[in-house]
Amino acid sequence: MFRSHNFSAGPAILPAEVLEKAKSELLDYKNTGSSIMELSHRGPEYIEVDALARERLTKLLGLGDEFEILFLQGGASTQFLMVPYNFLYDGAEAAYLNTGTWSKKAIKEAKLFGNIEVPFSSEDSNFSRVPAAGDYEIKGNPAYLHFTSNNTIFGTQFPVEPESGGIPLVCDASSDFLSRPLDMKRYGILYAGAQKNAGPAGLTVVIVRKDMLEKAKSDAIPSMMSYKTQAGTMFNTPPTFAVYLFGLVLEWLESNGGLQAMAKQNEEKAAKLYTEIDSDDFYRGTAEQASRSLMNVTFRLPDENLEKEFVAKAADLHLNGLKGHRSVGGIRASIYNACLPESVDTLIDFMREFRRMKG
Repeated sequence: MFRSHNFSAGPAILPAEVLEKAKSELLDYKNTGSSIMELSHRGPEYIEVDALARERLTKLLGLGDEFEILFLQGGASTQFLMVPYNFLYDGAEAAYLNTGTWSKKAIKEAKLFGNIEVPFSSEDSNFSRVPAAGDYEIKGNPAYLHFTSNNTIFGTQFPVEPESGGIPLVCDASSDFLSRPLDMKRYGILYAGAQKNAGPAGLTVVIVRKDMLEKAKSDAIPSMMSYKTQAGTMFNTPPTFAVYLFGLVLEWLESNGGLQAMAKQNEEKAAKLYTEIDSDDFYRGTAEQASRSLMNVTFRLPDENLEKEFVAKAADLHLNGLKGHRSVGGIRASIYNACLPESVDTLIDFMREFRRMKG
């Protein structure tokens, strides 16, 4: 079976083992004579799929009984408005760290619902970094501190959770979800579109701490937008096939050593790629070194024509998805969990040859 070296930022590469298992069960799930996509979400087969996915996620992240797991839809973009809709009422305010395009979008949505403080922004440096300790001060008593853990477009990532002074963290973790262990006790809400590291597009995983949930708005809010309505139930039909594939990805993570092992592999892949970028001035990283992402490695070449040629010649060798986001240009190699070390090695070999020919 032919598989390209897939560096797409999302929807992104999935583990081949996951796709093979889904393929084997696609037409007949556990001798039902039907696909999991054709079975009722209230039936025993899907109920088991849903429960097992929650159980595996709980184990991988070390979640206690103090958290609720929601399987929703609408991507992170819906969470941009759902979070403030639930928590910014009766004059409440929130703090947001502005570290990229998706942070800006979240801030824009939140301003529709309440007072927003932005104690840190790296927009003046083209979002080339995330804040270090002491770079910002949170004023007042915000309901939460929101941050985007990994900035897919600009290639930056928080190496650890930001300081919040005990204020609950709310995190858009879409592009580094399940890539490393987390200190979940610091989070009030963590949400992630699955299509980077965790599964196909269509599923949004939301993890809400129960004491945070108690503070959510309970009236004058549409049912679909209410965390209290969504928690502990299937209020509407979930994206059943996406949840099924998510469960298979969690099983794959377990069988490959869990999040500690995945973090080690991700660090090693990124280190090799950044070492090649830093070896001379032909390739130039766009993020400050202390803020570099382990998921999305962004860099430039001496000019845009060379970048176009780089992307085209790479695609000829089945190194796909390397074109930078349209808003910033350049090159972006997304090396999520399922991106094999061999793919990174192949990319590095190509980079060396391209430099030899064009440098």
